[in-house]
Amino acid sequence: MGQSGWSQILGIATLLYLLCSGFAASFSTDHPLLQQHKDRVGRLPGQTFNISFAHYSGYITVNEKSERTLFYWFIEALEDPLSKPLVLWLNGGPGCSSIAFGQSEEIGPFHIKSDANTLFLNPYSWNRVANILFLDTPVGVGFSYSNNESDLLNNGDKRTAEDNLVFLLKWFKRFPQYKGSDFFISGESYAGHYVPQLSQVIVKYNSDTKENAINLKGFMVGNALTDDFHDQLGMFEFMWSSGLISDQTYKLLNLLCDFQSVEHPSDSCEKIWEIAYNEIGNIDPYSLYTPPCNANVSQLSQLVRRKHRIGRLRGDYDPCTEYHSIEYFNRPEVQTILHVDPDHKPATWETCSELVNTNWKDSPRSVLNIYHELIHMGLRIWVFSGNTDTVIPVTSTRYSINALKLPTVSPWRAWYDDGVVGGWTQEYAGLTFVAVRGAGHEVPLHKPKLALTLFKAFLAGTSMPNLELVSAS
Repeated sequence: MGQSGWSQILGIATLLYLLCSGFAASFSTDHPLLQQHKDRVGRLPGQTFNISFAHYSGYITVNEKSERTLFYWFIEALEDPLSKPLVLWLNGGPGCSSIAFGQSEEIGPFHIKSDANTLFLNPYSWNRVANILFLDTPVGVGFSYSNNESDLLNNGDKRTAEDNLVFLLKWFKRFPQYKGSDFFISGESYAGHYVPQLSQVIVKYNSDTKENAINLKGFMVGNALTDDFHDQLGMFEFMWSSGLISDQTYKLLNLLCDFQSVEHPSDSCEKIWEIAYNEIGNIDPYSLYTPPCNANVSQLSQLVRRKHRIGRLRGDYDPCTEYHSIEYFNRPEVQTILHVDPDHKPATWETCSELVNTNWKDSPRSVLNIYHELIHMGLRIWVFSGNTDTVIPVTSTRYSINALKLPTVSPWRAWYDDGVVGGWTQEYAGLTFVAVRGAGHEVPLHKPKLALTLFKAFLAGTSMPNLELVSAS
C-alpha cells in the first residue's frame, strides 16, 4: 500500500480515536473533523502521477453576517506531516490568488504544463519539508466570495488581516492535529503588507488569550512591498542603473512620485510611470533577463496598472504559466474536485481581481513600524529578494532594511548551493536578508532549487550555506 493510502487510513483512525475519546457526545454531522474529511481532494484532472501525501481544499466563513468566505488549499508534507511545521503562503496584488501563483507555479507540488490540461510534479515543492496552506485572500480573490457585493468594494489591509486571523482560528478547529505545530507565514510582493500585518494581529491575539494561542514562530517575505518611499527610491534607481530608462525619466520619477502612495499615486506620477514603461519596452519587468509572454497583446498596458502584482514564468522556461492557470482553473471538472461551490463560483476565475485591486481602501505607506514591534517579540524574520526583479527590486528591499537601523550580526557575504554562488546574505539583530542570484519577482519560480535551499535554512533558523559547508558534504 502506498503512503497515500496509509495517510487516508491514519486520518480515519484519528477521527475514530477522537470520537472515542470524549468527542462523541458533542458530535454532529457538521463536526469540523467530518468537514476535514469532506475537504480531502481526490485525483486532480490531468494528474498522471501518484502522490504520497494528502491534500484538502474548501471554504471557511470569516464573517457570518455577510458570509465572507475564504477558499484554501492545504497540502500536507511529503513525509510524516505531523512532525513538520505548518506554513501559510499568501500572494499579493492586492487581489491575486495564492492558488494561481504560490501553488501552481511557485512552491506547490502541482504545476501546470503548457497544454493547460496536464499537471507535473514540482521536484522543489516546499511540501518536501513543511505542510503548506495556500489562502485566497481577501474575498473576491480566486474562489473566495462574499454574499454582500459591497464587501468586494471595501477590501483593505486592516480587514484582510482581521479576516485572515478568523480564518486561521477556524481552520485550526477543522484541523486540530496541527494546532501545536510550529507555524510560519510567508509570501511575496504585496504580501509584504499581509504577512507582517497578520503576524502582528496574531501576536496581539496570543497576548489576549491562553487557551487558543497560535504557535507563531516567524515569517518570511520576498520582493516585498514594505515602505513606499524606500521601495520607490529603489525601483527608480534599479531601472536607471540597469539602463532601462532615460536620465530625464529617472529624474521625473523621483520628482513626481517622491513620497507618493504606491497603491494610490497621483495622476502626474501615473503619467511618468507610463513614460517609463514605454521606454522599458516589451520585456517582463518581473524578470529582467527572461522572455516575456506574448500571448496577450495588451500586456504592456496591463503592466502599468499591475506593477506590484505577482508575475508569471516558470521551470525551464515557460513565461506564460499565468495563462495556463486561467484555463485550468476555469475547467468545471477541476472546480468540482477542489470542492468549489457551484452557487458561489466566479463567472470567470481570474488569477488577479481588478475589482479588488482598484477598490482597495487602506494601504499604509510603511510597515517598518510593525517590523520594529515584532523584532522585539523575538520572531524569526527573514526577507529575501530576487535580484533581477524591477518591480520591487533588491535595491528597494535594501533601502527598507537599512531604514530599520539594525546592528549587523554577520556581514555581507556570498552563500552557496552545490558549490555555486546562490546569492548573498547579511544577518542583522532580529532579521536575516537573503538575495537570490538570477531570480525575478517570483523567486521560487525562477530559481526553485535555490528557493528550497533558502526555505530549509529559514525553517531551521540556520545561516545560509557557505562554500566550506557545501565542500565538506
